[in-house]
Amino acid sequence: MTTKLWLVLLLAAFMLGALANSQSSDGTSALMKLEGEFMHAAADHGSQGYLSYLADDAVELPNGHAVLNGKAEIAKTMGFLDNPDNHLFWTPASGGISACGDLGYTYGSYEFRSRDKDGKLASAYGKYTTIWRKQKDGSWKAVLDMGNAGQ
Repeated sequence: MTTKLWLVLLLAAFMLGALANSQSSDGTSALMKLEGEFMHAAADHGSQGYLSYLADDAVELPNGHAVLNGKAEIAKTMGFLDNPDNHLFWTPASGGISACGDLGYTYGSYEFRSRDKDGKLASAYGKYTTIWRKQKDGSWKAVLDMGNAGQ
């Protein structure tokens, strides 16, 4: 092969790599945005807003509790989001998309604010990870969500 052909092939490979990296970054940005929308849906619409971002076969790994399999099981535990004294906030720190583009993840920190039985404000903090799966319609749904308490 000539030097010119090698340079063209090298440039093409570089451009494909840059394009793949750009698409991955765009996908990660989309998941980060989606994570924010997820939080706002839970804040604005309580448990129904939260559940609307879960796949039917989602798994929840709550800190200190048994694994919850399926959206129907998870729904039984989300009523606390419907209490106007409870506020769950979370902020994604980072995330990523699989090479094939059908799975992604986000992780970050959360804060849960509530009032105790005496009306005093209380806050709990922790970290979370969410695994996302692209659906047949192109949307993303959370398929695994987990959190752990602590700074």
